[in-house]
Amino acid sequence: MSLLKHAIIVAGGIGSRMQASTPKQFLLLEDRPVLMHTLEAFYSYDSSITLTVVLPKEHVTYWQQLIDTHRFTTPHQITHGGRSRFESVRNGLSVIDSKGLVAVHDGARPLISSAVIARTFDQAEKHGNATAAVAIKDSLRRVSTDQNHAVNRSEYVSIQTPQTFNISLIKAAFAHASHDQFTDDASVLEHYGETINLVEGDYANLKITTPEDIWIAEAILKSRKK
Repeated sequence: MSLLKHAIIVAGGIGSRMQASTPKQFLLLEDRPVLMHTLEAFYSYDSSITLTVVLPKEHVTYWQQLIDTHRFTTPHQITHGGRSRFESVRNGLSVIDSKGLVAVHDGARPLISSAVIARTFDQAEKHGNATAAVAIKDSLRRVSTDQNHAVNRSEYVSIQTPQTFNISLIKAAFAHASHDQFTDDASVLEHYGETINLVEGDYANLKITTPEDIWIAEAILKSRKK
């Protein structure tokens, strides 16, 4: 019997690098907000999944307006974010009162595929955690104060979301954490003493960060419809 599945969608970006006043998760992608595409991707993967959106308190009313405007019907609950990603994810975890598995995903990654979501859930069920990652395509150089040097890119991967966990395990890791300056959720679990399991991600699973990312995302969505 499969474990219950949850997903926490963290949508707290302010979009400063987008050069736009609208937070990036609310920017239009094929005439609908980015965040709606993200939620639908998880719902398409499994319509029984429990979706929790973590939003800054000041964005909730605007999101409700967008829901009405776009007649968005994908079921989800909303909780308020914190001052950091760590606090926001912890708030999302606090509204989950059942055992099972939880995927933590960036609201600004709207092109996540069902295949990648499935890989993370499958591996998390077997091993307690799973993080999507892809190989580095570009050459890398390490930069210090006054010099730089080449490094072997095969020794590195680019980390994506979803990062999926046994709920009891990730809650314990967040409760045990000694600070909140983690760059992702797998790092919280690693700090707790667990080994992180990587699964194959997807280069199309881009994070909307800069203006050209919207153009690329639209091109990918159009290609998927052919």
